Amino acid sequence: MIKRIGFPKIYFGWWMVVATAVLCGLGSGFSTSIIFKPLADDLGLSRAAVSVAVGIATLCTGIVFPLSGALSDRFGPKWLIVSGTCLMGTGLALMNFVNSAWSYYMVWGVLMGVGNSLGLSVAVDTMLTNWFTRKRGLAFGIRFAIIGTVSAIVLPIIGWLVTTHDWRMACLTWSAVVFACVPLALYFARQKRPEYYGLLPDGAKVESGSETSVDTMIAKGVEYAAGFEETEFTLGQAMRTSSYWILTVAFVIVGVVGQGFYVHCIPFLTDRGIDPIVAASMMAMMTFFTIPSRFLGVTIADRIGKGKGKFLLSGAFLIMAVGITAFLLRPTVATLYVFLILWGLGSGTLIPLDIVIRGRYFGRKAYGSIQGSSVIFATPLSLLAPIYVGRVYDVTGRYTSAFILFAILAASAAVLVCLLRIPKPPAHTSDIRRIV
Repeated sequence: MIKRIGFPKIYFGWWMVVATAVLCGLGSGFSTSIIFKPLADDLGLSRAAVSVAVGIATLCTGIVFPLSGALSDRFGPKWLIVSGTCLMGTGLALMNFVNSAWSYYMVWGVLMGVGNSLGLSVAVDTMLTNWFTRKRGLAFGIRFAIIGTVSAIVLPIIGWLVTTHDWRMACLTWSAVVFACVPLALYFARQKRPEYYGLLPDGAKVESGSETSVDTMIAKGVEYAAGFEETEFTLGQAMRTSSYWILTVAFVIVGVVGQGFYVHCIPFLTDRGIDPIVAASMMAMMTFFTIPSRFLGVTIADRIGKGKGKFLLSGAFLIMAVGITAFLLRPTVATLYVFLILWGLGSGTLIPLDIVIRGRYFGRKAYGSIQGSSVIFATPLSLLAPIYVGRVYDVTGRYTSAFILFAILAASAAVLVCLLRIPKPPAHTSDIRRIV
């Protein structure tokens, strides 16, 4: 039976984009990096030891992320998003009571790691992939641009809270902010595809009187997606293509360089004599430069051929490699800004492009499972990356060796993704009426 939803003049999918982007921006804006040094001093931990919590969170992601993707495909993402948001808020509140390494690992590593991977990543990606086809790049461009904007606003605020009060008060305050946004998830997150609500992806026009049954609407939705050369794969069918494995390796590299750098970004800046509030603002500046790349990268991907998105992905990796190399060759204040700006421009578009390309290549049917399975392979190295970077600093007193490795990995990924090929349609497809 078809269920009707409000906001008839504006396609409901756009409201979902805005609401979930604000929610994810508020959740992701509270970075480990911003409380890294105060927490290390308070608990008497080395930088490698503080980074262990991020590794634990990554391990939890490797376990929960595929489960969240499969559950989103099978039952829908709404209650995963609500539950994940509540876990994030609870974790931030409990950080106020952390007084030892093990309690920090349990709260920040386990509880918040599970919350983020359960509700604020693949579940949201699956939901929006289901609601958009032709305009998927635009939808994700808007979503990630809003996330970047919210994060850029949030970082200096949290930096100010940490500096003027303390990191515990900052966590407690942000817990209240996250819980205040739970109603956004309750109302705007939807369990099923738009066809179940009498709508087509992208808000495409439905002939009057034709949306009489769910089966009819699902058939129309699959036909609409096929008009844009989008074929629906199962997880097993996707894993038998070379494109799945190339995207997975690229995803692993994104996890390694992203986790390794972002956790240590503010400690790296303050080590150079930069005030903590200024360092938070510089990280916010870097986040700000993800906004144009996030929006333009995936919006352009909507307008070019299905097989050309790989060149945008390659360019993003290359920009990151150039930025970090420029700083390594001549470490000055000027090249530091070049590094942060180019890193923001390049890194900002990686995940959005990965999402859009996967959707284009493998369709909507098993998107959550396909994306979630890649995390299994990314988890071990993503877990070790921030710990490795912390260990490099503890031993050498600088981050240079780790940054050289990141430049090499980014340049290698730029070459690798150029080998992507559009996968051939699978020989058999399952009953479309089983699609959420």
